[in-house]
Amino acid sequence: MPVTKEQKAELIKKFGASPVDTGRPETQIALLTARINHLTEHLKTHVKDNHTRYGLLKLVGKRKRLLNYLVKTDIERYRKIIAELDIRK
Repeated sequence: MPVTKEQKAELIKKFGASPVDTGRPETQIALLTARINHLTEHLKTHVKDNHTRYGLLKLVGKRKRLLNYLVKTDIERYRKIIAELDIRK
C-alpha cells in the first residue's frame, strides 16, 4: 500500500520545520525514503515489473542528489537524517 496522507503528514511533521513545510531537504528525503521502501517491497513480489524498477531508480537518484546537497551545506543535518532514517547500513 502506498504512503497514505496520514503517514505523509506524520513524516512532514517529524522532519519539517512546520506541519506544512515540505521544502526542506530532510522532509523530501524522508518522503522519498518512504516511497522507496514501498516500491522495494513491491518489487520483491513483482520481479518483472520493469516500469516500477525504472521509477524506483529515479527516486533513488533524486534522494542521492538531495543527500549530496546536505553533505555540502550542513554535514550535521546530513548525519542526523541518515541516522534517523537508517539509510546507510
